[in-house]
Amino acid sequence: MDRLAAMRAFVHVIEAGSFVRGAEKLGASTSSTSRLIADLEAHLGARLLNRTTRKLSLTETGQAYYERCVQLLADVDEAEAVAGAAAAAPTGRLKLTCPYNLLAQPIAPALAEFSRRYPQVSFDVTVADRVVDLVDEGFDLAVRIGAPGGEQLVARRLGTTQLLACASPAYLARRGTPQAPEELARHSVLTYAYVSSPFQWRLVDAEGRAHEVRVSGPLHANSGELLVAAALAGMGIVFEPDFVVGPHLARGELRRVLPQYGGPKLDVWAVYPSRRHLSAKVRTFVAYLAEIFAADPLRPQPVPAEKASKRPKRDAVR
Repeated sequence: MDRLAAMRAFVHVIEAGSFVRGAEKLGASTSSTSRLIADLEAHLGARLLNRTTRKLSLTETGQAYYERCVQLLADVDEAEAVAGAAAAAPTGRLKLTCPYNLLAQPIAPALAEFSRRYPQVSFDVTVADRVVDLVDEGFDLAVRIGAPGGEQLVARRLGTTQLLACASPAYLARRGTPQAPEELARHSVLTYAYVSSPFQWRLVDAEGRAHEVRVSGPLHANSGELLVAAALAGMGIVFEPDFVVGPHLARGELRRVLPQYGGPKLDVWAVYPSRRHLSAKVRTFVAYLAEIFAADPLRPQPVPAEKASKRPKRDAVR
């Protein structure tokens, strides 16, 4: 028995004053409506209605049950209305996780611009370089670099980033500029913990040949932000994503090392637990992140609303 359907039938019959008129309001047959209420009484083990040939009346138990059913069904209808509105327009709290090296660019500026566009959305952000279990820890969305995660997750590719070797002008003036990958072995290299081979850098030349070199240095850390700050201070050579070091390269605070060699390219993903009944806040924010990466893959920046409105519309999430 569908108890909610039975409760609705019961309430409609009482309010209409008869099984016939109650069934008409439900768009059901009189026999099926009568059967629902009989099943409800059997389930409860109590008589709800006094039936005569001329009228229906509530028992004492039926009166108390009717009053609770009216309130319960109103709460259910309200909950469905709220959920339906949330599915139609971005609203509510979005629980997001991302790694540290995505925080400054592009996540933090994106949060600010998105909040201006959709003030009914708020963010609860956990910054962590570990792979967060989205389902167990209750996250709506993760932005990840490299592997998107488990098979039970839905992933949308936002863009691609490339690792660039960089150092400050002061460091290069002091230690010299490497001219070939093997020369990195004689330099102070700042290594990142959350990669499969932090002490083995892989560079590819213009002909597509891979060059692998063993590196070491004075700093090994699980924070790309810390490594970039150390490189800016002249501590050594760093190997970080283009959108992280891009602003520093543009301002001359860092310089490319071995620019004729490319570092590994990594995909950037938006990852969420399920495609089914995806909320508007997640769907819209993922589409906005994809727009940012499409606008400028080297240094993703928020797309102002006036410019975004001129862009062709995209499907929200595929």
